[in-house]
Amino acid sequence: MKQDRHYPERPDKVYFFGTCLVDLLYPEAGIAAMELLRREGVGVIFPHGQTCCGQPAWNAGYREQARQVARAQLRCFARDYPIVVPSGSCAGMMHLHYPELFRDTPEQAQAEALAARVYELTEFLVHVLKIRLTDLGPPTRVALHTSCSARRGMGVAAEHEGLIGQLGNVELVEPQRKEECCGFGGTFALKHPDISTEMVSEKARLIAETGVRELVSGDCGCLMNIAGRLGHQGSGIRGRHIASFLWERTHASDE
Repeated sequence: MKQDRHYPERPDKVYFFGTCLVDLLYPEAGIAAMELLRREGVGVIFPHGQTCCGQPAWNAGYREQARQVARAQLRCFARDYPIVVPSGSCAGMMHLHYPELFRDTPEQAQAEALAARVYELTEFLVHVLKIRLTDLGPPTRVALHTSCSARRGMGVAAEHEGLIGQLGNVELVEPQRKEECCGFGGTFALKHPDISTEMVSEKARLIAETGVRELVSGDCGCLMNIAGRLGHQGSGIRGRHIASFLWERTHASDE
């Protein structure tokens, strides 16, 4: 999908879609993502009427309910600005599935236009802003988990790795079978808890075996799932959203 994308020139302003999990569990990730954008000279618009992207209903097969939720986003993000999303999962829903969700409806053209303006955060930083990072932090070793949606849907695994690779004092350590799902999958973890638990337990074990002290991910669902399991296993590994990690490593604190 990404190979065929057209990337716009650097815009003056962007919309920011916060996602439910950033809003409820990882607000610091949303703030860090917006700070990264602002530092590049881009104004950030956060529409307060935004809600869920509709993915839970979509994945569960409730198409009309998904449309009802998605219509709120069509209204909130109506102007012709890029929409930056700090989640491969939510970005994938809006970029890849909104055109299908609204096919043969009065909102089809509007949904297709919105979908074309949606960019996952790291994709936007790399391809539109062409960001260059200077690492200000001490030497450290981290593991990266790229979600299935980011890797296989939006196709931005290389962007995640490339941004961390710009940090001169960070060693990116690859766990075994890094491309495997963590078992979250939204409703999958609720419908198949035993299978999901086995998957995340194995994922957490392989990450712990690397000896890192931090886990970075671009999707809060995966981060919540894996970091929670690491905590239950007593590993002491800290989970961070990639936006928080990048901002902390490259931001000169006044303190």
